[in-house]
Amino acid sequence: MLFQRHLNRTTPTWFACLVLSMTSAGAVADNQNSEADSEPPVPLVAQLAEDESVEDVVQSEPRHDTKNASSKAKKPATPETAKSAEAEPAAPNPKQPRKIAPNVDLKEVAPMPEPEPTPETAPTDAAPTDTATSEEPMAPEESEPGVPEAEPIPSETFSILGKEVLPGTSTRLAWSPNIQIAGLSQITPVLVVNGAHAGPTLCLTGAIHGDELNGIEIVRRAMYDLDPAKLSGQVVGVPIVNLTGFQQGTRYLPDRRDLNRYFPGRPDGTLADRIAHSLFNSVIRHCDMLVDIHTGSLKRTNLPQLRADMNDPEVAEFTKGFDRMAVVHSSGSEGMLRTAAVNAGIRAVTLEAGESLRIQEHQIKAGVNSLNSLMEKHGMISRMFVWGDPQPVYYDSLWIRAQHGGILFSEVALGDRVSEGEILGYVSDPITNEQYPIRSNANGRVIGMAVDQVVMAGFAAYHIGTEAEVPGE
Repeated sequence: MLFQRHLNRTTPTWFACLVLSMTSAGAVADNQNSEADSEPPVPLVAQLAEDESVEDVVQSEPRHDTKNASSKAKKPATPETAKSAEAEPAAPNPKQPRKIAPNVDLKEVAPMPEPEPTPETAPTDAAPTDTATSEEPMAPEESEPGVPEAEPIPSETFSILGKEVLPGTSTRLAWSPNIQIAGLSQITPVLVVNGAHAGPTLCLTGAIHGDELNGIEIVRRAMYDLDPAKLSGQVVGVPIVNLTGFQQGTRYLPDRRDLNRYFPGRPDGTLADRIAHSLFNSVIRHCDMLVDIHTGSLKRTNLPQLRADMNDPEVAEFTKGFDRMAVVHSSGSEGMLRTAAVNAGIRAVTLEAGESLRIQEHQIKAGVNSLNSLMEKHGMISRMFVWGDPQPVYYDSLWIRAQHGGILFSEVALGDRVSEGEILGYVSDPITNEQYPIRSNANGRVIGMAVDQVVMAGFAAYHIGTEAEVPGE
């Protein structure tokens, strides 16, 4: 009842109904490399620090000088991606009636639709059936004086999850990985806005880790602020990917696996493999661009930032569309959603904002602002948008660890710039009253940190991002 009253006070009506209905359903779920250049590139930047207990920080390849490179070799496709790439779009069956998605106002409360049945032996269900999303959007050209601007190209029907979303409409669809007991099957809402004009397809995902709440609200606000009549392209939002983790307030799946280590998945693998395979083929492959939204892990918080492989020229260019958002170079690791998306030819980044198990207004506003600027940059929306000062790219980062056990008290805040040797905080021994300072060993900025808490020796307390110079930039 306390949870219900909290939802009624702080959450929009439709979302409160959705969360309560999903919670009452209750279900249990069972659960790549760049081609070598002829001459290996010289590492120019140190590796991104990896903390084995901080799972949203991954090992990075060194930053390479790509300014004079004519092109970057794409990573070889996995068997699943190769099979999907070779598959031609399925031809429409004239005997099967079209399933038109209902046009709904996403702000209105409405019951969830039933998911479309997925054939068990259909490995090519990932093949996009729409043609509009495969076209690269034309960059807006400045019109000459006295020459009228060209009329926008009308959009086409967008097919996803077994439904056809007509141009200029928005709808609420359902995705289910089909891994539950039939009578207890759960469905995950998928919000789709198909603009009246042609353009790229942007996908937004939240709560791949079920305890990361900021991303849910970022996706909701970004989606519900769109006007289909004025949108160019399509936006697909999955606010809660890990529904079972969300219901239990945990980062993981019921089998304790991290879903963000199993993409693009396998249809006959573990629970995580099957969920990842279903989402990747049913939703992600329909998109041209992906923003996967996360927060810091338990009891840690992150400055709003992008994680992106800056060795990939297309991804590096993609990061320029996010206003007031710092970028941390991270090549990603096998199994991450953004890594699998980039390998499949989809420009993808991870957006980090805040900490888990909390709704934080400042971080949410920063995330929504960055998504709006991204869509404006790609000609999807048109607004009076004032761009902020360019944010730095942190090509290197490191974790500062506590050397003693005790209670952590921080002297710095998230986003502060620090100097080498500066005291970041203290660890206080509650028994002996001994005070142990934690000092920065580099000049940089606090891009992540632990909240004040009891820590043990070796605990990763402060994440410091450093701006490294790369020749040619």
